[in-house]
Amino acid sequence: MRTSIAKQFRWEMGHRLPNHPGLCRNIHGHSYEAQVILVGEPDESGMVMDYFDVKTMVQPLIDRLDHCFLLDASDTVMKDFFTSHPMKVVEIDVPTTAENIAHYLLQHIISQLPTSHRIESVKVRIYETEKTYAEVAQELMH
Repeated sequence: MRTSIAKQFRWEMGHRLPNHPGLCRNIHGHSYEAQVILVGEPDESGMVMDYFDVKTMVQPLIDRLDHCFLLDASDTVMKDFFTSHPMKVVEIDVPTTAENIAHYLLQHIISQLPTSHRIESVKVRIYETEKTYAEVAQELMH
């Protein structure tokens, strides 16, 4: 029977959207929350995946992002700043929108799934505030 499980993760992170016409072009931060939803057939023990294994897959990336500045690689103003002022920075090749952060986590999770997994799809929902989120999902081929 196709079953969904989910685990939530929280972290603090700063960013900016340099090409945004509104306030988000300024440096600011959020208390992010990610919901990771895995769908698949439970194994012989009745589990889709052990929650500990989900945490083992995802938490290293959350730890990397926690209290960092997520830097859009095209943001030369911030790149120059961080060259002169070394801080915890994670650079990605796309604008640091909630949509792109969700995709970034999704790709990480898919790359970390064990080869023996029975996961049919992965969904990631990123809350940037308590009332706003972006969600991405991908069906997996077996």
